[in-house]
Amino acid sequence: MRRARVAAAGAVALALGGCAAFSPGSEGAPSTAVTHVLDVYAAASLSEVMETLAAGFEEVLPWVDVRVTYGGSSDLAAQILEGAPAAVFASADEAQMAAVADEVAGEPVVFATNTLTIAVPAGNPAGVTGLGSLADDAVVTVVCAPQVPCGAATATLAAHAGVDIAAVSEELSVTDVLGKVASGQADAGVVYVTDVARAPGVEAVAIDGADAVVNRYPIARLTSADFAEIADDFVAYVAGTEGRAVLTGAGFGAP
Repeated sequence: MRRARVAAAGAVALALGGCAAFSPGSEGAPSTAVTHVLDVYAAASLSEVMETLAAGFEEVLPWVDVRVTYGGSSDLAAQILEGAPAAVFASADEAQMAAVADEVAGEPVVFATNTLTIAVPAGNPAGVTGLGSLADDAVVTVVCAPQVPCGAATATLAAHAGVDIAAVSEELSVTDVLGKVASGQADAGVVYVTDVARAPGVEAVAIDGADAVVNRYPIARLTSADFAEIADDFVAYVAGTEGRAVLTGAGFGAP
């Protein structure tokens, strides 16, 4: 993780180039003490990769403290509409970004894509073979709630496959689904491919036709950002070539 953060820091330096509001040591630049907090609201499926991106950004701009709040995109969107002090929103689908359109400054930028897979405990004790297995009441299955991007995508994929998933619970974030599978509380859960890659104690069972339902992740600065230039720089980095390298390494697809 440390190597990833150092690499990310170098990438931020290249990405910001002459775009940052201030450069270290330049006239008018703040001291190296933290003087600005950048509040980023990000989908739960971005938790590890966003930590790497945020850490790299902070190493180049040490007066900025990037504080990331994670959750289901629908829940984060609701908080933004209620006045939460977010400067940047990174959603797991375009529908939730559209839900906060009046709070968005400029056009959102799609910076990553993701597809679904089935997470099962290591060894696949329930013998799950595909989406059809999740119609069996004997297989304890958890999914995301339909208002959450991973839940909306799951419902669409199941409809395409003609499968009625017998879920015992609907969770408010993909992290909650993954947690129930990893802890053995569930035999299977529908999550993103990137989630299985970052979770110990689980393995993936591929879903036939999963590439027919692709989640597109947009990011945007919000009108509530109190330091618009820094928020714009962060968005540009995440959506840029250097940010793409970090995202690709974490298993996310290109926009």
